[in-house]
Amino acid sequence: MDIYQTIFEIIDMRSFSNLWFWIALAVVWSTTSHWVLGVPYDMVLRARRNGGQDEIDLEDIVRINVNRLLYIGRVSGLWVLALLCFTLTSLALLAFWYDVEFAQAVFLLAFPMSFVGALSLSTARLIAEEQPRGELLRARLARHRLWTQVIGMVSIFVTAMFGMYQNLVLGPFGG
Repeated sequence: MDIYQTIFEIIDMRSFSNLWFWIALAVVWSTTSHWVLGVPYDMVLRARRNGGQDEIDLEDIVRINVNRLLYIGRVSGLWVLALLCFTLTSLALLAFWYDVEFAQAVFLLAFPMSFVGALSLSTARLIAEEQPRGELLRARLARHRLWTQVIGMVSIFVTAMFGMYQNLVLGPFGG
């Protein structure tokens, strides 16, 4: 028996039937919805509950992260956008034109995250323009988190449906 055949039988190299892919999908979306513009959401809740120094800390870290995001967008935004478009197009071609399952899995992780990135830049721009404080800032961050979770739910649903379809078609019961 060939060593490579043994390895590939032990380690399932198909993405959608691999437990690690689904764990990674859950971790990506859980982490993404917890970190709102680079700020842990428990910090927002603590500022709402306690006020005072926690509120000041929240406003400071949001200001720092907003300025950082907007600086990156101004300085290298066009290059990042070009690289992102190239990468997503390459992944989409490999995934759906050449039918590479690993590329399908990575595309279904990366494509929705590009929407979260655009949402983050938009929210950062709004925060920089409006300079909200207190409840208005917390509401803006909560709204950003809600839309991130909506994108995540749709992404997980689409990925699960596509993954089940792939497993039925390519699995032991498929053609």
